[in-house]
Amino acid sequence: MTQAFEQTVADQGTWLLFAHTAATLYMTGVIWFVQIVHYPLFSRVGQPGFSDYEREHIRRTGWVVTGPMLAELAAAVAVVWVFGDWLAWTGLALVGVIWCSTGLWQVPAHLRLEAGFDEAVHLRLTRTNWVRTAAWTARSVVALGLAATAG
Repeated sequence: MTQAFEQTVADQGTWLLFAHTAATLYMTGVIWFVQIVHYPLFSRVGQPGFSDYEREHIRRTGWVVTGPMLAELAAAVAVVWVFGDWLAWTGLALVGVIWCSTGLWQVPAHLRLEAGFDEAVHLRLTRTNWVRTAAWTARSVVALGLAATAG
């Protein structure tokens, strides 16, 4: 291989790790805000307007998290493809945990809450969201570790 080609591959790997780390750190910040501030405040909204509040919450949250979650997933797959070490695979496995938790627990809870506030569903939503909070926090450590070892 030529030196220019090797440098191009290295530069692309650097940009990939930057995008991967940025998406992960962004989502980690979002999830901690949601866990500590946003979800606990659901119980303060009040029953009369809660359904409308929840529908609007789902719509607006989609704008904030859909793109970054898809970017993070794509970057995690690309990191495994390019680097393929155990740390990259660990990061991808954590993405799987996050997506499974989202699909199995958080989305169904939000859909039930659209019908009106339910204390048991709200409690389950908040408790099960700790899975995503822990997984994204661990992903931040993994992403930073990958960036540090590649740099």
